[in-house]
Amino acid sequence: MKVVLVGAGNLATNLAVALQQSGHTILQVFSRTRQSAELLAERIGSSAVTALNQLSQEADIYIISITDAALSSFDYTAFPTHSLVVHTAGSIPMDVIPMERRGVFYPMQTFSRQRIVDFSQIPIFIEAATEEDTQFLTDFALTINNKVYRLSSADRLYLHLAAVYCSNFVNHCYAMSEEILRQHNIPFSVMLPLVDEVAAKVHQVSPREAQTGPAIRHDENVIRHHLSLLEDQPRLQEIYEILSKHIANDKL
Repeated sequence: MKVVLVGAGNLATNLAVALQQSGHTILQVFSRTRQSAELLAERIGSSAVTALNQLSQEADIYIISITDAALSSFDYTAFPTHSLVVHTAGSIPMDVIPMERRGVFYPMQTFSRQRIVDFSQIPIFIEAATEEDTQFLTDFALTINNKVYRLSSADRLYLHLAAVYCSNFVNHCYAMSEEILRQHNIPFSVMLPLVDEVAAKVHQVSPREAQTGPAIRHDENVIRHHLSLLEDQPRLQEIYEILSKHIANDKL
């Protein structure tokens, strides 16, 4: 397929690499800053950096991969009238795109420019305004991997919410752990085997079954001792207490 990519951030970079590796052609890259577009174009071995008012008329699909906030104010008149335009946002409805042919192409993963992920392992959730375009997006996604799911905008909101718990909140817990360790000159790297095992375990058992620690054991002595260690860090102490009570009550 011939693709025009609007955006050059974390997701767009990973997607561009995956599309190119799957045999698709990135006709053009557009970004608010030309430098970002040039960096992405260089990464995929292309020189097809463009201005918004000079988008190709020849693409099979136009993929918008920009911030959620920018989607509502984007200038959609830049796209050819009858083109298929999709966005990659998890929490924004499909109908933010005021085009007859519109859709969503949402790869659910955390992305960074510095680390190119294996797209063959990423579930892709698609939606389109018509059955014909839904099938087109399905076939298009299947060229990258076989984990393709049709999902409405309403259900995708809950998928994105669950992903925030599973990724963003968990990573923030890593950051809090790192801060506690830093204060006592212990490298965060000592936690990596534990992090890896916790992640590996939920491939075999449910997260609830995998839960361990003082809260699930109702070990109040350990919990009180941990809380006392956090007396000079009331915000961390509050989070520890809330999470411990939630785990102990086991009422999700």
